[in-house]
Parts: sequence; C-alpha cells; structure tokens
Amino acid sequence: MKLKILSVAILISVSCLGQNLKSGGKLKPEQAIMDIRHYAITLDVDPEQKTINGFTEIDLVLSQATDVLLFDLVNLLKVDKAIVNGKEQKFTHENDLIRITSRVPAGKAKVRISYGGKPGESERAPWIGGFTWAKDSLGRPFVAITCQGEGAKIYFPCKDHPSDEPNEGAALNITVPKGLYVAGPGLLKSVNTKGNKTTYNWKTNYTISNYCILFNVGNYKVVSRPYTTIDGNKVPMEFYVLDYHEKKAKRHLELFEQSARILEKYFGEYPWVKEKMAICETPHLGMEHQTLNAYGNQFRYQNVNGKDFDWLLHHEFGHEWWANKVTNVDWADMWIQEGICTYGDAMFFRDVAGEEAYQQRMAQTAMRTENKKPVVQGKDLDTDQVYIGDIYGKGAFFMHTLRYVIGDEIFFPTLKKLATDPKYTYDNFVSTDDVEKLFSTASGKDLKPLFDFYLRTINKLDVIVKQIDDKKYRVTASNFDMDLPLEVVTDKGSQKITLNKTGTVVESASMPVIDPKVFYLKRVIYE
Repeated sequence: MKLKILSVAILISVSCLGQNLKSGGKLKPEQAIMDIRHYAITLDVDPEQKTINGFTEIDLVLSQATDVLLFDLVNLLKVDKAIVNGKEQKFTHENDLIRITSRVPAGKAKVRISYGGKPGESERAPWIGGFTWAKDSLGRPFVAITCQGEGAKIYFPCKDHPSDEPNEGAALNITVPKGLYVAGPGLLKSVNTKGNKTTYNWKTNYTISNYCILFNVGNYKVVSRPYTTIDGNKVPMEFYVLDYHEKKAKRHLELFEQSARILEKYFGEYPWVKEKMAICETPHLGMEHQTLNAYGNQFRYQNVNGKDFDWLLHHEFGHEWWANKVTNVDWADMWIQEGICTYGDAMFFRDVAGEEAYQQRMAQTAMRTENKKPVVQGKDLDTDQVYIGDIYGKGAFFMHTLRYVIGDEIFFPTLKKLATDPKYTYDNFVSTDDVEKLFSTASGKDLKPLFDFYLRTINKLDVIVKQIDDKKYRVTASNFDMDLPLEVVTDKGSQKITLNKTGTVVESASMPVIDPKVFYLKRVIYE
C-alpha cells in the first residue's frame, strides 16, 4: 500500500509462495468465446491444516463450438475431476491453466471441477495476495482472502480476465469448524450445522468481479442498522466485527453512513440495494469486496473539521461505485476505478471541510504525482504492468483538472451519469475512450487532447510567461494546443484568461502568478 496516495485497493502481484501471478493481459482465444454466467463454489475449509477441498461449478455460454475449455487455477491446488455437461472429461493442469478436452457445442454449458489442497498464503496482504491464515487476539482462527492482483484463480477455477464477470452472480457454500462465522458477498441464504462443522450459503445475484468472489472467516458478531438510500430504498447496513470489538461497531456504522451519504450525493444510489451494504473486519488492512468491504484499519480515525473520518473505510466503500459497479474492460484503464475512487475521497473533504480544504488536498495530490510512467500505457495489459501509484493520485487530479476545464454545472452531472447510466455500469464495461467521449459530448468540447496529454503521457503543461513591455506579459502554452481556462493573479487581483499556443496578454505591475490554486500539473517558465 502507498499511504501517500491513501490506497490499498490493489497489490503488486508477486503471488503467494513466490509465484509470479497476475491477472488480465491479452485474452486467450479459448476464453474469448466464453461468456461466464455464474460461479458456484463449494469448499470445506480447515484453518488448522490450512487446506480447502471441494468443487466449483461454472455456468457459461459459448459463442461457438469448441474442443477445448480453458480455465485458470494455480497449480498449488490439485484438480481431481472435470465434468462437462454431466460427463467426466480428460484434462491437463499445467502452468496454472486447466485445459479440458471436450467437444462442446455453442450455447449453454455447465462445468464442474473438483480440486483441493493448500492454497498459496499471502506474504503481505493485501498487497501480495493469497490466503491469510491468522489468529485473532484470543488465538482463534481468523481467515481472509485477497486476490485482486493475482486473480481469483488462487482458489477457484475461473476465467481470469476483467472483461468478463458472471452476469448471474455467484454462490459460495463454505464449510468451517463449528463456532466460526463465514462472511460472504450478497445475501446469507442458509446456515446448517452437522456435527462439528457449519456450512454458510451465500448468494449474490449481481454481476461481480472475480476478485470480489471470496469469503472471510472469524468469530464475528453481525451488528446492523437500516439505511435509506438517496432514492428511498432500504438496505441493511452491516458490520461483521470480531466479537470483542462489538462495542465499537455502533460508532463505526455511524461513520459508514456518513461516508455513504457523501458518496451517494456525487455518484448516485448505493449500487447493491437488493442485498446489503457491509464491511467485514479482517486481519489485513482492507480491500474493496462487493457488498462486503474488508476493513482492518483498527478504528483509527482522523479529525476533519471536527468530524471523525476513517479514510480506509471511505476509500474502499467508494469502490462499490468505482470498480464494482463501473468496471474497466481492461486493466490498462485501471485509473478509472482507482483514480475516480480517490477523487471520491476528496469529495469527503469538500463536503465536510469546504472548498478550500478540497483545494488544499488536491494541491497536495499534485505534489505527490511521480510522472514516471503514463497512467494509461496501452491495451491488453495485466495487473503488474499497470499498477503504479499515479493511477490513484494523478487519476484523481485529472478529474480535478477536468472539473476546472468544463465547469461544475457540466462536470458533476456527467460524473454521476458515468456512475449511474446502464451504458457504463453493471454488465457493461468502460474504457478511457468511453469516459472521454462522455465528457466531450456533455461539454461540447473535444477533450481527447486533454485526456491524451495527462493520461497517456508523462508531460506537464509548460506555461511560458514572457514580459513584453513594462507592465505587460504574454502567457502561452508551449506544448499543448487546446484552449484552456487559466487563473492568473496580477497586481489588480485574480482573472481568468484563455491559455493556448497563441498566448494571452495580461497587464500587471508585478510578475503574474499562474494557476495559484493548482488546477494543472504544470511547469511555469518565466522569460
């Protein structure tokens, strides 16, 4: 995690037990013809032996007939059997890929893969993914899974690519030693105890990213309160908290609601109203997991204008919109989920502490920008290739720039449209080009040069201030050919001019100050 940009949402994916696992990249032809519809994961989990055993059922639709079905699963786990449409088939399991040899016609298919063993352990969750087999402070099992960088293939067979989510959701049937509680995504359908084991059946009907299909295990108490969304729908707000922290849950849920109100204001209604709004205490710091955000910040709050603020709670919850609801089609476009979510963090400061506090936060973000690699580096990239700090901070600052360029009356409604329009949400995925076209259309301006300049290069705006007379200065952009608004402070006060390659003359008895509130990543050169 890079605290300087307040984010933990993804990890560098040098995986569990030293394997170099990563998610995404160029979509394999055998998987390009597969449309995943549903995952059902049934596992017996033994925290003492650190093992999982069971099977996963995959419902999919093939766009054409095939002789091979290809799924991702780490070779740390042993595959025992592969069944396609009710018939056992031959398979190989090499290089973290299950290759099932079976003639399957176009249309619907059901695959059941039985497997088990010791999954890879996370060496440093959540940054390095895998299972965390921890103990709580009373010495009881405390288990978590993290896998955004590596992909869900660390523990169940799947199509590990961000461009395909199970449209009909997922089910988790997880068995643990009696006395432990399994928290999962969506709704708890049933709990069944037989002998010394208990099975928890969780089900989500929403489309969901692979890395959010997971569970946590602990001695949890469920503390709940009702929440009425901005659109008037009621959804349970829940905290799966370790039993000895139960007394802290009430206050924490108040902060949860505080963040929810602000995020709904800017991004629209909470996306998963038919299920739940929840956080779950984990032995690692935290991650966005749909309807069950991982929380391990240990109730550490900061004061923002007299109000308690848990940055991690707020940031990871923001991913319910940016990552879980609005999902980039390619990891190459990851700034969309990470940068806009980080911009949502700044919205807390704007609402609670005012515009000036927001401005100060964005100015700090600008100073932390590294600019070593472009935010968008190409296409068909994997998590290792795209994960740099600037997808958070520079991505957020770009939204700040965009707001200034097109104005609040266009920016905020368009941002909410991106988060609410079915064209960009749930079953549909977005790219950087989609975001650019949306804002260009809304503003009536061709914003592609601005998107390309700040997201696809490491350039800063070069602003040349040249004295041309005793009290006159020409202000010019030397490396960017598009009209931009620019605030300039002279001896007479602040004024807004147009910045371009032609230049604008300003009069001042003193040297003009350029962009004092910091809306641009720039270099100012005085001549």
